Amino acid sequence: MAWTKYQLFLAGLMLVTGSINTLSAKWADNFVAPGCGGSQEHSFQHPFLQAVGMFLGEFSCLAAFYLLRCRAVRHPDTSADPQQPFNPLLFLPPALCDMTGTSIMYVALNMTSASSFQMLRGAVIIFTGLFSVAFLGRRLALSQWLGILATIAGLVVVGLADLLSKHDSQHKLSEVITGDLLIIMAQIIVSIQMVLEEKFVYKHNVHPLRAVGTEGLFGFVILSLLLVPMYYIPAGSFSGNPRGTLEDALDAFCQVGRQPLIALALLGNISSIAFFNFAGISVTKELSATTRMVLDSLRTVVIWALSLALGWEAFHPLQILGFLILLAGTALYNGLHRPLLARLSRGRPPAEEGEHERLLGGSRTAINSAS
Repeated sequence: MAWTKYQLFLAGLMLVTGSINTLSAKWADNFVAPGCGGSQEHSFQHPFLQAVGMFLGEFSCLAAFYLLRCRAVRHPDTSADPQQPFNPLLFLPPALCDMTGTSIMYVALNMTSASSFQMLRGAVIIFTGLFSVAFLGRRLALSQWLGILATIAGLVVVGLADLLSKHDSQHKLSEVITGDLLIIMAQIIVSIQMVLEEKFVYKHNVHPLRAVGTEGLFGFVILSLLLVPMYYIPAGSFSGNPRGTLEDALDAFCQVGRQPLIALALLGNISSIAFFNFAGISVTKELSATTRMVLDSLRTVVIWALSLALGWEAFHPLQILGFLILLAGTALYNGLHRPLLARLSRGRPPAEEGEHERLLGGSRTAINSAS
């Protein structure tokens, strides 16, 4: 079945905005500019302020939700799920997980390349699957367990490629190792967020845009308030600002004033977050969750190719192997192999086809079929 123009637009919007999301954040990290009080030029390393911007982008999804709601009121014939009353505080625990995981990921992005950052985010499959078994009582299919094992193998290969390719880069070996471990740690927290969302949020039939927007509101308010104590908390060598504190928002604004392109990068990150969430939800609704997974994998290829073209990182052939293994793991976990098996089974004799179905029976419980 051929895609409509609207579906092609949504797929392209998701691919482009998803790529801009990571690339714009890394572009901001690569800038060097003087800060406040005539300080010397230094890198723009303000991960917590960038996380505030990301939540601002998520918060804007509430505007998209209310626009769709107004449209539904004007056109009652439009198909829309009935909205049920809910307690907004249900979104607070996943928002806190999102805030913590996102902040850690922005810290890690300063220490590693954009492509490795994107590939290592595939670790979320491992922990989401394990936590769903432990806390939601889910039973994973054999293909999903194989997908988890393949993802682990892919992460090992990508990590090894990182270690081998950073000898001639701007990142120290210790920074690369720390950055990769931080990304894995962030995926554990994001996995908890996803499990909480499934258990406490989506069972109340809340529109996904409303869920994302409300979490963005909580994250934006809480993290903005936390910027005040972070301004005084010493962080030593871990800090990237001249004052040596956990976060110096004033220094960030001074750097933006002296290098306006940083503001453009931050604006690109904020706006891409909003459009990416909208496009991702729409792709799942208009096409399928599998299509969304494929587009997300293509996003990694786009980020990798542009990072190489811009000279932000060096090429290492092990990254290709690691990406292919991660792609295979994601495909197995999300059931992308099933259409292929179905096509192969059509060419089998009836008896053999029946036996094939019995072998596959009972293993079709996809954990994230609705995501």
